[in-house]
Amino acid sequence: MMENYEVTRLLVNYKTLEEFKNFREFGAAELSMKGDLEANIIENDSESPFYGIYYGKKLVARMSLYRIDGKFDRYFEPAQDYLELWKLEVLEPYRYKGYGKALVNFAKSFNLPVKTNARQGSSEFWNHLGFEPVTYQPTRDRGESPYVWYPDGVHEQHADTEPVNIESTNF
Repeated sequence: MMENYEVTRLLVNYKTLEEFKNFREFGAAELSMKGDLEANIIENDSESPFYGIYYGKKLVARMSLYRIDGKFDRYFEPAQDYLELWKLEVLEPYRYKGYGKALVNFAKSFNLPVKTNARQGSSEFWNHLGFEPVTYQPTRDRGESPYVWYPDGVHEQHADTEPVNIESTNF
C-alpha cells in the first residue's frame, strides 16, 4: 500500500532557496533548480512552477511544472495546452518510497498531456508510470529524450508539423 503524499506548490522565496541547496549538495548537479529559483525570486510568488513534498519540515522531493500553450505544441494530437515536467528529483534517503510517483501523478491529475525529458537510466521509471518515448525528431528534440503521457483521446503528433520556437508560461 502506497501512502498518499501531499504535493505543495513551493513559494518563490529565500526559505525555498535554502531548501533547494540540499538538492544541489546531495542531488544531481544538472537538476539543480537553485539558479531557476534565484532568477524568479519576487515575494512569495504563488504562481511558482515549483512543487514539492515535505517529510515533516524537510523538502524531500521536488519538480518544476510548466504549462505550455497549445500554439507551441509539437508533441500531441490534437494540438493543445500541455504540461512540461522538469527536474523531478527525490533526495537519496527518500527514494523508492513513492515520492516521485506522487509528483508525477499530481501532474497527470490535470488531465493534460505531460512531456518530460528522461535522464539517462530513468526510462524504466517513466515507462512504469505510463509514459512513452516519442518518435525522435532531430529539429524538435535536439538531443533530448522526450517521454510523454497521453490522457484519453490524445496521441502522438505527426512529424510533418512545422517546427516553432517553444515558449513556456508558469503553470
